[in-house]
Amino acid sequence: MAKEPQTPLEDELARQEQEAEVTDQSAEERLVEGELEGLIDDDAPLEGSVGSPEADVLAAQVEELEQSLAEAKDQALRAAAEAQNVRRRAEQEAEKARKFALEKFVKELLPVVDSLEKALESMQGDAAEVHLEGVSMTLKMQLDVLSKFGVESIEPHGEPFDPQVHEAMAMVPNPELDPNTVMEVMQKGYLLNGRLVRPAMVVVSQKAN
Repeated sequence: MAKEPQTPLEDELARQEQEAEVTDQSAEERLVEGELEGLIDDDAPLEGSVGSPEADVLAAQVEELEQSLAEAKDQALRAAAEAQNVRRRAEQEAEKARKFALEKFVKELLPVVDSLEKALESMQGDAAEVHLEGVSMTLKMQLDVLSKFGVESIEPHGEPFDPQVHEAMAMVPNPELDPNTVMEVMQKGYLLNGRLVRPAMVVVSQKAN
Protein backbone atom coordinates (compact mmCIF):
# COMPACT_ATOMS: atom_id res chain seq x y z
CA MET A 1 0.00 0.00 0.00
CA ALA A 2 1.50 3.35 -1.07
CA LYS A 3 2.30 5.89 1.66
CA GLU A 4 0.14 8.99 1.43
CA PRO A 5 2.01 12.27 0.91
CA GLN A 6 2.31 14.39 4.09
CA THR A 7 0.93 17.89 4.30
CA PRO A 8 3.21 20.80 5.20
CA LEU A 9 1.69 20.85 8.68
CA GLU A 10 2.50 17.18 9.24
CA ASP A 11 6.07 17.75 8.01
CA GLU A 12 6.50 20.57 10.51
CA LEU A 13 5.18 18.46 13.39
CA ALA A 14 7.49 15.54 12.50
CA ARG A 15 10.48 17.91 12.34
CA GLN A 16 9.70 19.41 15.76
CA GLU A 17 9.22 15.95 17.27
CA GLN A 18 12.62 14.83 15.94
CA GLU A 19 14.30 17.94 17.34
CA ALA A 20 12.66 17.31 20.72
CA GLU A 21 14.03 13.73 20.80
CA VAL A 22 17.56 15.00 20.03
CA THR A 23 17.23 17.63 22.74
CA ASP A 24 16.05 15.06 25.31
CA GLN A 25 18.92 12.70 24.41
CA SER A 26 21.48 15.50 24.79
CA ALA A 27 20.01 16.50 28.14
CA GLU A 28 20.13 12.91 29.36
CA GLU A 29 23.77 12.55 28.28
CA ARG A 30 24.65 15.77 30.12
CA LEU A 31 22.85 14.53 33.21
CA VAL A 32 24.81 11.26 33.19
CA GLU A 33 28.08 13.11 32.74
CA GLY A 34 27.18 15.42 35.60
CA GLU A 35 26.47 12.46 37.90
CA LEU A 36 29.79 10.84 36.98
CA GLU A 37 31.62 14.07 37.69
CA GLY A 38 29.79 14.30 41.00
CA LEU A 39 30.90 10.81 41.94
CA ILE A 40 34.47 11.62 41.01
CA ASP A 41 34.31 14.80 43.08
CA ASP A 42 32.82 12.90 46.02
CA ASP A 43 35.67 10.36 45.99
CA ALA A 44 38.32 13.03 45.84
CA PRO A 45 38.18 13.97 49.53
CA LEU A 46 38.46 10.27 50.50
CA GLU A 47 41.85 10.05 48.85
CA GLY A 48 43.12 12.85 50.99
CA SER A 49 41.51 11.64 54.22
CA VAL A 50 44.10 8.96 55.10
CA GLY A 51 45.53 11.02 57.89
CA SER A 52 42.23 12.48 59.03
CA PRO A 53 40.93 12.10 62.62
CA GLU A 54 38.15 9.83 61.37
CA ALA A 55 40.70 7.43 59.87
CA ASP A 56 42.69 7.45 63.11
CA VAL A 57 39.56 6.60 65.08
CA LEU A 58 38.75 3.75 62.72
CA ALA A 59 42.31 2.42 62.95
CA ALA A 60 42.15 2.53 66.74
CA GLN A 61 38.84 0.67 66.71
CA VAL A 62 40.27 -2.00 64.41
CA GLU A 63 43.29 -2.43 66.67
CA GLU A 64 41.02 -2.69 69.72
CA LEU A 65 38.87 -5.32 68.01
CA GLU A 66 41.95 -7.32 67.02
CA GLN A 67 43.19 -7.22 70.60
CA SER A 68 39.78 -8.32 71.90
CA LEU A 69 39.75 -11.18 69.39
CA ALA A 70 43.21 -12.31 70.52
CA GLU A 71 42.12 -12.21 74.17
CA ALA A 72 38.98 -14.20 73.34
CA LYS A 73 41.05 -16.84 71.54
CA ASP A 74 43.41 -17.05 74.51
CA GLN A 75 40.51 -17.44 76.93
CA ALA A 76 38.99 -20.15 74.72
CA LEU A 77 42.28 -22.07 74.68
CA ARG A 78 42.58 -21.77 78.46
CA ALA A 79 39.02 -22.97 78.93
CA ALA A 80 39.62 -25.95 76.65
CA ALA A 81 42.81 -26.86 78.52
CA GLU A 82 41.04 -26.58 81.87
CA ALA A 83 38.18 -28.76 80.63
CA GLN A 84 40.69 -31.36 79.49
CA ASN A 85 42.42 -31.28 82.89
CA VAL A 86 39.10 -31.68 84.68
CA ARG A 87 38.20 -34.63 82.47
CA ARG A 88 41.60 -36.24 83.05
CA ARG A 89 41.30 -35.79 86.83
CA ALA A 90 37.81 -37.27 86.75
CA GLU A 91 39.09 -40.28 84.82
CA GLN A 92 41.93 -40.74 87.31
CA GLU A 93 39.56 -40.51 90.26
CA ALA A 94 37.22 -43.02 88.64
CA GLU A 95 40.15 -45.37 88.05
CA LYS A 96 41.25 -45.02 91.68
CA ALA A 97 37.72 -45.62 92.89
CA ARG A 98 37.54 -48.75 90.78
CA LYS A 99 40.89 -50.05 92.02
CA PHE A 100 40.37 -49.30 95.68
CA ALA A 101 36.64 -49.87 96.08
CA LEU A 102 37.46 -53.19 97.80
CA GLU A 103 39.86 -51.66 100.31
CA LYS A 104 37.38 -51.67 103.21
CA PHE A 105 36.30 -55.21 102.40
CA VAL A 106 39.94 -56.38 102.23
CA LYS A 107 40.69 -54.82 105.61
CA GLU A 108 37.75 -56.73 107.10
CA LEU A 109 38.90 -59.97 105.48
CA LEU A 110 42.56 -59.83 106.58
CA PRO A 111 41.86 -60.84 110.22
CA VAL A 112 40.18 -63.98 108.88
CA VAL A 113 43.34 -64.80 106.93
CA ASP A 114 45.44 -64.13 110.04
CA SER A 115 43.27 -66.50 112.08
CA LEU A 116 43.52 -69.27 109.47
CA GLU A 117 47.31 -68.90 109.33
CA LYS A 118 47.62 -69.07 113.13
CA ALA A 119 45.26 -72.04 113.25
CA LEU A 120 47.35 -73.81 110.65
CA GLU A 121 50.54 -73.17 112.61
CA SER A 122 49.04 -74.43 115.85
CA MET A 123 47.70 -77.60 114.22
CA GLN A 124 51.09 -78.76 112.94
CA GLY A 125 51.78 -82.24 114.33
CA ASP A 126 48.76 -82.34 116.62
CA ALA A 127 45.68 -82.24 114.34
CA ALA A 128 44.31 -84.95 112.15
CA GLU A 129 45.40 -84.89 108.54
CA VAL A 130 41.88 -84.20 107.32
CA HIS A 131 41.51 -81.15 109.59
CA LEU A 132 44.92 -79.85 108.61
CA GLU A 133 44.11 -80.24 104.94
CA GLY A 134 40.74 -78.52 105.34
CA VAL A 135 42.22 -75.44 107.01
CA SER A 136 45.06 -75.33 104.50
CA MET A 137 42.63 -75.44 101.55
CA THR A 138 40.42 -72.74 103.09
CA LEU A 139 43.42 -70.48 103.60
CA LYS A 140 44.59 -71.05 100.02
CA MET A 141 41.16 -70.17 98.65
CA GLN A 142 41.12 -66.95 100.67
CA LEU A 143 44.57 -65.96 99.44
CA ASP A 144 43.69 -66.82 95.83
CA VAL A 145 40.62 -64.59 95.97
CA LEU A 146 42.65 -61.71 97.43
CA SER A 147 45.32 -62.13 94.78
CA LYS A 148 42.69 -62.13 92.04
CA PHE A 149 41.60 -58.63 93.10
CA GLY A 150 45.12 -57.18 93.33
CA VAL A 151 45.98 -57.94 96.96
CA GLU A 152 49.56 -58.99 97.71
CA SER A 153 51.25 -59.75 101.02
CA ILE A 154 54.30 -58.05 102.54
CA GLU A 155 56.72 -60.49 104.18
CA PRO A 156 59.95 -58.54 104.65
CA HIS A 157 61.96 -61.00 106.73
CA GLY A 158 65.68 -60.22 106.29
CA GLU A 159 64.99 -57.04 104.31
CA PRO A 160 65.96 -53.48 105.30
CA PHE A 161 63.33 -51.72 107.38
CA ASP A 162 61.05 -49.51 105.26
CA PRO A 163 58.86 -47.14 107.27
CA GLN A 164 56.57 -46.74 104.27
CA VAL A 165 55.31 -50.32 104.48
CA HIS A 166 56.68 -51.62 107.82
CA GLU A 167 55.73 -50.84 111.40
CA ALA A 168 58.48 -51.51 113.96
CA MET A 169 57.06 -53.19 117.05
CA ALA A 170 60.46 -53.58 118.72
CA MET A 171 64.18 -53.04 118.14
CA VAL A 172 66.59 -55.74 119.30
CA PRO A 173 70.41 -55.59 119.29
CA ASN A 174 71.81 -58.20 116.94
CA PRO A 175 75.52 -58.33 116.04
CA GLU A 176 74.85 -60.80 113.20
CA LEU A 177 72.62 -58.43 111.22
CA ASP A 178 73.05 -54.96 109.85
CA PRO A 179 71.20 -52.29 111.82
CA ASN A 180 67.60 -51.66 110.73
CA THR A 181 67.13 -55.14 109.31
CA VAL A 182 63.81 -56.94 109.76
CA MET A 183 64.53 -59.83 112.13
CA GLU A 184 61.01 -61.13 112.57
CA VAL A 185 57.60 -60.59 110.98
CA MET A 186 54.95 -60.58 113.69
CA GLN A 187 52.11 -59.90 111.27
CA LYS A 188 52.22 -59.73 107.48
CA GLY A 189 51.34 -56.55 105.68
CA TYR A 190 49.21 -56.22 102.56
CA LEU A 191 48.99 -54.02 99.47
CA LEU A 192 45.93 -53.43 97.29
CA ASN A 193 46.91 -52.59 93.72
CA GLY A 194 50.20 -51.22 95.00
CA ARG A 195 48.68 -49.11 97.79
CA LEU A 196 49.27 -49.97 101.42
CA VAL A 197 46.29 -51.52 103.19
CA ARG A 198 48.10 -52.72 106.29
CA PRO A 199 51.77 -52.34 107.22
CA ALA A 200 53.80 -55.37 108.21
CA MET A 201 54.44 -55.48 111.96
CA VAL A 202 58.10 -56.35 112.43
CA VAL A 203 60.98 -56.61 114.87
CA VAL A 204 64.02 -54.63 113.72
CA SER A 205 67.68 -55.17 114.52
CA GLN A 206 69.88 -52.48 115.97
CA LYS A 207 73.59 -52.14 116.52
CA ALA A 208 74.83 -54.19 119.46
CA ASN A 209 76.60 -52.34 122.29
